[in-house]
Amino acid sequence: MRTAKKYEREKKMGILMYFAIVALIIVVIGVLNERFFHIQSDIALVLFSGLISLAVIALRHVPGLEGWMDSFRTANRFDFETYLLDGVLCFMLFAGSSKVSMRKFRKNLKTITLLAFLSTVISSVAYGILFFGASYAFGLGLDIWTCILLGCIVSPTDPIAATGILNKLGMSKNVTSIIEFESLFNDGTGVALFLFVKGIVSHMGGGNFFYIMLTELVGAVAVALVVSFILFQFLKWTVNPILHILISLADVMLVYALCEHLGFSGVIASVVCGMYFAYLRGTIARRLTVQDLSDWYQDFWEVADGILNSLLFVILGLSVMNLQISPWIWVLAPAGIVCVLLSRYIGVRSCTLMVGKRNIPGGYTPKEYSLLMTWSALKGGLSLALVLGTAEILGDAQYLALLNVTYVTIFFTVLVQGLTTKGVYRKIEEMKRLRVKRQRKEG
Repeated sequence: MRTAKKYEREKKMGILMYFAIVALIIVVIGVLNERFFHIQSDIALVLFSGLISLAVIALRHVPGLEGWMDSFRTANRFDFETYLLDGVLCFMLFAGSSKVSMRKFRKNLKTITLLAFLSTVISSVAYGILFFGASYAFGLGLDIWTCILLGCIVSPTDPIAATGILNKLGMSKNVTSIIEFESLFNDGTGVALFLFVKGIVSHMGGGNFFYIMLTELVGAVAVALVVSFILFQFLKWTVNPILHILISLADVMLVYALCEHLGFSGVIASVVCGMYFAYLRGTIARRLTVQDLSDWYQDFWEVADGILNSLLFVILGLSVMNLQISPWIWVLAPAGIVCVLLSRYIGVRSCTLMVGKRNIPGGYTPKEYSLLMTWSALKGGLSLALVLGTAEILGDAQYLALLNVTYVTIFFTVLVQGLTTKGVYRKIEEMKRLRVKRQRKEG
């Protein structure tokens, strides 16, 4: 009995110590970045926590430090999938979606719908075909369905990365809102397609993709709207801002848990909760300014979003130190980067053909818009959580290949694309300005 209690106490202390170290790393990186480097904060967290991981790996080979570094790596064996999917994801999605504009959502509904659903499907399949070609050319031995499964993992843009990074880059609000909405909604499509292809790969039968997606989508929206409407009535009956916060927390937790239990998309449900609560609070905005003079509700979700984003990005960077590297990484890395960019461009360009030139937001040409949406498509924690869910159905070599490609894709999109998206956006804006000027002269 004492041994069991001691084990539980040590386990709890291990978790507490892990998060204490993560919090300390966030503080140190944040202060140093603000003082010296001036990189966008979330990108800085991923970059420097990744460098810490590489330093730990290198120091393992220094005599006298092996034990310390191995102890640190052991302490860092963190269940990322459980932490994200069963822990903080619903809160981060609620916080992100509660800040978006319903007016802009309605204005760009057709574009967002095509990007969130059709573009994700096209990109996933295109990625699978392209990566299968690379696999065949270099003798990696991956079959077409495993490659499409990888496409389902890395094709959806990440809502956390999008809302956490792109909002702070000074891009046009209209463009940023489309990227946000797409990233908030396309994960439902990505997860449904992932489950469908995963069933085929595991020889269990994939089921009907459209039925899976429709069930996940409609069920998630229905549960989110019903539960949110009921709980919002309690919010209207109280003037206590603390209770307002607790009601919103109860709403997103209950909705996410119900959807996961019923087989609906908890991701989509959390997004709908955030948007619906923001809409309902807007209907009683005058009364809220009297009830919540200090705006505790908005401040709470803003702070929670910042803390949870910081934790996620550092945990993502630190997880590199326990990553096993495939002997084929020299092929996997460039192939993964090229395939994710080409497949994303194919998916977005296909949607621009359906939307029509006149309906492309921001006055861009199809080429300009496709380039911008391709380069600003960041990947993040959800892709990592999905690939971790393939361990039980794939062989060791296949799983290691998919895991390595997912890591490379996440870090490339967040670090390289994230750091250069503002420059690409300005370049495309300059192209648009010169094009419009030239057209006016010709006209």
